[in-house]
Amino acid sequence: MNNRIQELRRQRQWSQADLATRLKVSRQTVNALERGRYDPSLPLAFTIARLFELPIEQVFLPDSGQP
Repeated sequence: MNNRIQELRRQRQWSQADLATRLKVSRQTVNALERGRYDPSLPLAFTIARLFELPIEQVFLPDSGQP
């Protein structure tokens, strides 16, 4: 799953550690999310979307090639 987490985080001038603290996850988890190496649980995905004040579908995007 593709996402805009890094873009949204940088717009707010937050470090990965800042975002991790806000989400109550490790910085390594934020890094893995941004690199697409980890798909978040549904509760975490909703928490991320709420934090950025966006609908979930504006943060997480389907992989290219999928309908």
